[in-house]
Amino acid sequence: MTVHSPSPHASSKHTRVLLADDHELVRDGIRARLQKVPELEVVGEATNGRDAVNLALELRPDVLLMDVSMPVMNGLEAAMEIRKTRPDIAVLILSVYDNPEYVRGVVQAGARGYILKDISAAEMITAITSVASGGYYFSSAVGPTLVGANTSAPVEDPYGLTDRERQVLTAIARGQPNKEVAKDLGISVRTVESHRLNLREKVGNKNAAQLYKVAQDLGLLD
Repeated sequence: MTVHSPSPHASSKHTRVLLADDHELVRDGIRARLQKVPELEVVGEATNGRDAVNLALELRPDVLLMDVSMPVMNGLEAAMEIRKTRPDIAVLILSVYDNPEYVRGVVQAGARGYILKDISAAEMITAITSVASGGYYFSSAVGPTLVGANTSAPVEDPYGLTDRERQVLTAIARGQPNKEVAKDLGISVRTVESHRLNLREKVGNKNAAQLYKVAQDLGLLD
């Protein structure tokens, strides 16, 4: 966890960015990109989701650029935590995954954007400035209609599933094994098993075909 001293050229008009990624090489590369843009200022860096939340509350950046897969607390959980306490901070998720259903889960967690790690410096800067100004931004690979699809009226959920349980249910309906689900969601296999148990208790101890129908009825497979 690192807090950077204010740049001598910083001003109130600058967009203040907090970086969160557990790989130092990735943080170094992103910081080097952003330091070339006078209007952007990196105010701190976090190596896990919990530190990202703590630094966000302390530094109050305009944008939190955060990897989705991190130790202690992943990016989805951190985004949900920040949404509860500092909804004015724009969370921009950085990931290697381009699965549309997964992206919808990220938006439900409170993030305002989702970009892939292989994007250009110019697109990354565009994404940061877009979410900082109150908009949304998604890498072209994940589809231009995700925001509209996610903000439409949700299907009524009679089971009271959490966002994470809905993500796990979607994975079960697709036949994904626990290890693959854990990798996709940035959580442990044990946590996936716990979520599977919880959602089965909520929807009834249904078989795979019945769980597929539940996911379909909830609009998770469209």
